[in-house]
Amino acid sequence: MEVTNVTEYQAIAKEKLPKMIYDYYASGAEDQWTLEENRNAFARILFRPRILIDVSKIDMTTTILGFKISMPIMIAPTAMQKMAHPEGEYATARAASAAGTIMTLSSWATSSVEEVASTGPGIRFFQLYVYKDRNVVAQLVRRAERAGFKAIALTVDTPRLGRREADIKNRFTLPPYLTLKNFEGLDLGKMDEANDSGLASYVAGQIDRTLSWKDVKWLQTITTMPILVKGVITAEDTRLAIQAGAAGIIVSNHGARQLDYVPATIMALEEVVKAAQGRVPVFLDGGVRRGTDVFKALALGASGIFIGRPVVFSLAAEGEAGVKNVLKMLRDEFELTMALSGCTSLKQITRNHIVTEWDAPLARPAPRL
Repeated sequence: MEVTNVTEYQAIAKEKLPKMIYDYYASGAEDQWTLEENRNAFARILFRPRILIDVSKIDMTTTILGFKISMPIMIAPTAMQKMAHPEGEYATARAASAAGTIMTLSSWATSSVEEVASTGPGIRFFQLYVYKDRNVVAQLVRRAERAGFKAIALTVDTPRLGRREADIKNRFTLPPYLTLKNFEGLDLGKMDEANDSGLASYVAGQIDRTLSWKDVKWLQTITTMPILVKGVITAEDTRLAIQAGAAGIIVSNHGARQLDYVPATIMALEEVVKAAQGRVPVFLDGGVRRGTDVFKALALGASGIFIGRPVVFSLAAEGEAGVKNVLKMLRDEFELTMALSGCTSLKQITRNHIVTEWDAPLARPAPRL
């Protein structure tokens, strides 16, 4: 059956993958309210399209931290991609590069920074978890920089792992034939089986719960790469991130896998954008499945979006070709949305192109009695 939209890959992945692996990718924390809300919230934002505008030429290109990319649609970090497909992160890196966009490699990738760099040219960011052993962190950051990675996406919403009940039921652990490649030589590449989630036990043992704003400053002393703070959903933390020297902010709730009952990222976006006051770019991940979603995020002030689950599901279904197809479908849908809204470049997408529940109703003259 021909795949005609991004969401259809999920059902194919569910059929193909072992239950433990599919559940790991698909599930959210606890009641999974935020998981659903990340999608549903987009449906409550409507368009105000402008008509009779020449849309024969549409330019979707943009510049992110000084790097020119083909569209404001990038790849979010997702862990352990070789569980989805034997080529894992290699396939994702090639697909991103072919599409002219950015891939973010997870700290917990099943391919190393050097291996991903070896796939050829491309603009790549590195997602960082801060381990208790700071020498491990410093070494990893240096390796990413040497391998040509251009920025660090520092995940700040995971001092502990969220309660993902599917992983507890399935006793989730990294399959024995795979390793967390970036940590292989450090004896941190394997995950022990636990009587709940093997990943939760790994995080409890290795990830630093003391992580604070001073560490964001420390990171800047060990690397020249710009630091994006990933996992901000409030105005207060936006201001603190900028004070701490962040080069950008990723509005993220970790794919609804950490704290349940936080708002959908598309609902938190405008608060963060307003607090940033244009000082740094703001990005969004979480729930993007359509080109219309991309447009809505940009209309609310995002400089670009990242996709996570669509990558692993399409990877499971069709490998590199699947990831390429997801990027192409989103690109084509986004271009169509721009055309039908009357926008020929990203800077023409404005807040006036959408209407949200929290907008004041447009003033209408009172009817004469």
